[in-house]
Amino acid sequence: MRRIIVDAMGGDHGPGVVVDGALQAAEEYGVEVTLVSQSDAVESELSRRKFNPSAVSVLTADGAVDMHDSPSRALKRKDSSMRVAFDRLKAGEGDGLVSAGNSGAMMAIGMFVLGRLPGVDRPAILTVTPSLSGGTVLLDGGANTDCKPRQLVQFAHMGAIYAEKILGHANPRVGVLSNGEEDGKGNELTREAVRELHATELNFMGHVEGRDITNGRVNVVVCDGFTGNVALKTMEGLGQFVSSALKGAFRSSLLSRLGYLLCRGAIRSAYDRLDYARYGGAPLIGLNGVAVVAHGGSSAEAIKNAVRVAGEAVSQDINGYIVSALDKPDG
Repeated sequence: MRRIIVDAMGGDHGPGVVVDGALQAAEEYGVEVTLVSQSDAVESELSRRKFNPSAVSVLTADGAVDMHDSPSRALKRKDSSMRVAFDRLKAGEGDGLVSAGNSGAMMAIGMFVLGRLPGVDRPAILTVTPSLSGGTVLLDGGANTDCKPRQLVQFAHMGAIYAEKILGHANPRVGVLSNGEEDGKGNELTREAVRELHATELNFMGHVEGRDITNGRVNVVVCDGFTGNVALKTMEGLGQFVSSALKGAFRSSLLSRLGYLLCRGAIRSAYDRLDYARYGGAPLIGLNGVAVVAHGGSSAEAIKNAVRVAGEAVSQDINGYIVSALDKPDG
């Protein structure tokens, strides 16, 4: 049975939401969860819920990482719930880890405690975005603002493995995010990365544009963390805008309200495809262990799916495939 350690102090909504999501995951996915929290914060939440006690355990930590803590400050908090969670993972008391806390702190603590996989220069934040192909892998989502071409090549290998083993894309199509598809587009980083990627065994499509993240042309989009984070935040903002605009339009008149009643099933289905909660969280791919960062505003549903994502990465031995791929001459 997969054992997932959950930082119950991460997230914007307090431990109650995290506990709900973790308990749902334990019940639906058959995983064991260990909740790490300050004092009796989790115990009081558990006392109000029904659950299988054999599938849930609790670890106590003396502090918590704040969402505004710098990575260096977070590293100094050796008694935080996040640090305790990573230490327990390192000690073999869990197979994977989930936190909705500070992503920069998670990467810093993860690197310090777990280290990197062999062949990985820098771990990356891997995000699955909604797309016409059922989900597109984008990395790096913000861990490394400045990258070298060889690191983008490593991201491409890691992203392709994840797209195949977790999302089910056979021979996934890979592209480098740029300002145009033509060979002369991009900057020095992307042009050199494209040259190196053409020499690999990956199903590489060359430069791709921002629209290709969602239109299904590729299954994996590779970029530096600065570009990736801007792209992700733009998509998030656009989604919120479209949602607000549609709500306003449907409330504008009696006729529009009637129209909503007639098509609300289809609208809800479309919203479900765009809901970040279904994708759970973003693996910190390249760490020497399985760690998934969930959105700070995660609902219980999102936490549940983040635990699922961690469990799948463990079951599919994603890290083993990455080490094998990067050990090849073209890796």
